[in-house]
Amino acid sequence: MQDQINSDIKKAMLARDEAGLRALRGIKAAFLLAATEKGAAETLTEEKAIQVLQKLAKQRKDSLDIYTQNGREDLAKMEKEELEVISRYLPAQLSEDEVRNILKSIIAETGASSLADTGKVMPLAMKQTAGKADGKMISALLKELLS
Repeated sequence: MQDQINSDIKKAMLARDEAGLRALRGIKAAFLLAATEKGAAETLTEEKAIQVLQKLAKQRKDSLDIYTQNGREDLAKMEKEELEVISRYLPAQLSEDEVRNILKSIIAETGASSLADTGKVMPLAMKQTAGKADGKMISALLKELLS
């Protein structure tokens, strides 16, 4: 994935794509930080790269919400552009119905019957949907199904 990012940076430079270049440089910097963290492997695994991208996407979404609430459309536009670029490298997200079906099967496996059993189900759900679903959506659906 790092090679793809480097290649896309060159393409963005040639195309004079400021937004794309800004986002790609941010991704590259985040990858470098993750690779040089204490205890990190020499090379960044695909799984770790996806985690880094998810973190960047979440940061952009949060910033976009804040800027929109405060009427800063100029900053919101920049965050939205970067989020679109980051999203290109993330795996396809599961729909709400797909997540609901996964949760139903996990609930059936674990025998969860109330909100007190959330601790049994949530880790399994996060593992099965790693990189493919938002934790907030999983939590909300789980509360809906267990209440």
